[in-house]
Formats: sequence, structure tokens, C-alpha cells
Amino acid sequence: MNDPLPSTTSAFETAEAAETYDHWFRAKVSASLNDDRPAHPHAAVMAQLKKIVAAQPDDRAADSMEG
Repeated sequence: MNDPLPSTTSAFETAEAAETYDHWFRAKVSASLNDDRPAHPHAAVMAQLKKIVAAQPDDRAADSMEG
């Protein structure tokens, strides 16, 4: 089991690595917030995924999409 790091411990080896990740993450969030494409309703996405999973040879996998 992986114990969470204390708040005073960084998951990154260097401050530069942490800053690089922070810059990348903030850019991704900003791009997402500024994306003007229409959103897809959750139910529509799940219905499409269920069709894809059900089309796979192992139909038992479709059962895992329930709930």
C-alpha cells in the first residue's frame, strides 16, 4: 500500500521538476477551461463506450460498465 506523502515532502526529485510539472499542469487546465468545443453529456459518452465494449469478443467486459 502506498502511503501518502506528508505535506512537507514533494513527489518530485527536484524543485525544477516540480516547477516544470506545475507549468505543464496549469497550461493543460487553462487550455481545457478555454476550450470552446461543446461538452458531451456523461450519459451519451457512457452509452457510446458500452457499445464499444459490447462489440468486443469478451461480452463479460460489458457487465463491468454497469453501475
